[in-house]
Amino acid sequence: MPLGTTAVDRSAELLLRVLESAHPVALTDLAEATGIPKSTASRLVSALERRGLIEQDGERGRLRPGPAILRVAERGMLERNVVEVARPSLEALSDASGETINLAVPASLGVEHVAQVDSRHFLGTGQWIGRTVDYHPTAVGKVFMAFGRAPVPGRPMRKHAECTITDPRVLRAELEVVRRQGWATAIDELEPGLAAMAAPVRGAGGDVVAALSISGPTVRMTPPRIAELHSILIDEARTLSRRLGHRDQGEHAA
Repeated sequence: MPLGTTAVDRSAELLLRVLESAHPVALTDLAEATGIPKSTASRLVSALERRGLIEQDGERGRLRPGPAILRVAERGMLERNVVEVARPSLEALSDASGETINLAVPASLGVEHVAQVDSRHFLGTGQWIGRTVDYHPTAVGKVFMAFGRAPVPGRPMRKHAECTITDPRVLRAELEVVRRQGWATAIDELEPGLAAMAAPVRGAGGDVVAALSISGPTVRMTPPRIAELHSILIDEARTLSRRLGHRDQGEHAA
């Protein structure tokens, strides 16, 4: 068997062991279970980690399915489940705000919008379905970064508008606020005159799987209006999370 094929087979076996394990598994246990030398297993695991197929579970170093695997699983679940059950929350937020309402999910190249209720005003925010947008200048993107569903860049980011946060240190400070208060805003950051607010939606396992957002022009989405709407947004995000099987244990996020 060619050397390259052997490496692929061994990597696949290690990945399957991690996916089929009920708990995070140690590298030593993986090597023993598969008969692969620990040094070889370590190299293969490193390659799988770089691709996001597996990841280390905290400081213990045990291995669990990575973000790439979880994205694939959750995308399938979202298509069959979240979009279907999100409609009442989307409609409730539309009735309460009159603005554009979106359901978004994290994707490899940015935020992807999967459901929308249009604004009832002539001046709205356009059609977002099918559009992928950078994480850092959007409220939904900040939610995903704050709750570990998207990476926080370590270098200056693309400037979409005058108010776009491009400094990683400033962004990390804002994400800490998002984690603490449980919702995010982006005002004049993706483009001038556009304001948005978003809250996380959690699945049965507790991870953030989506985000609900309200967006509109800054002439209507003023700071006082955002302050009025944020509790409604958080309530609907929590309601949708409960429909997905999540049981709130007192965290700020839905």
